[in-house]
Amino acid sequence: MSEPAELAEWVALIDACVEPVARRPVDLTDPDWARTMREAPHPLDEAGIRPEAEAALRDVLTRYEEGDDATRAALRALLERCPHFTWATTLPLEPTTEGFRQRLLEVSVEDQGQDTRDMMVGLHDLCGRARDAGVDIRPLLLEVAGLSSEVDRYGMGSTRHILLRAAGREPCGLW
Repeated sequence: MSEPAELAEWVALIDACVEPVARRPVDLTDPDWARTMREAPHPLDEAGIRPEAEAALRDVLTRYEEGDDATRAALRALLERCPHFTWATTLPLEPTTEGFRQRLLEVSVEDQGQDTRDMMVGLHDLCGRARDAGVDIRPLLLEVAGLSSEVDRYGMGSTRHILLRAAGREPCGLW
């Protein structure tokens, strides 16, 4: 595990490496634009940094889970400053309890990212996939909610509130 300053530099460097891919214009007048985007290499592969990015995210998630409130707030702030890292980097989803728990930790540390609605749609999908895999997601939602921010960033509730609300209803009461 790297030192906190070293981790922040690492994440910022990865963010800078994927920024050109993230900011590349999409020609919406091209009738094949959607297919072209689907068939393009993953941004981390295009930048040639997938192993480094995934290792950095694992480090972030470990520190987030094991840290105190100040550490978690600092990690949320780091990812807010590095939106291209967050956009491009996620761990492969393993359809296990631990795999879904890791994904919920990502949701928590990203703290709604740039758009609460996108976070909620992703969380709804994640809950459905967990349910399909036979994972009881409610205890995981409650556990990760306890680590999450209570700041209502965009007027739709805090990440903690959204996760608690998701734990309270079926199939994943976000709406």
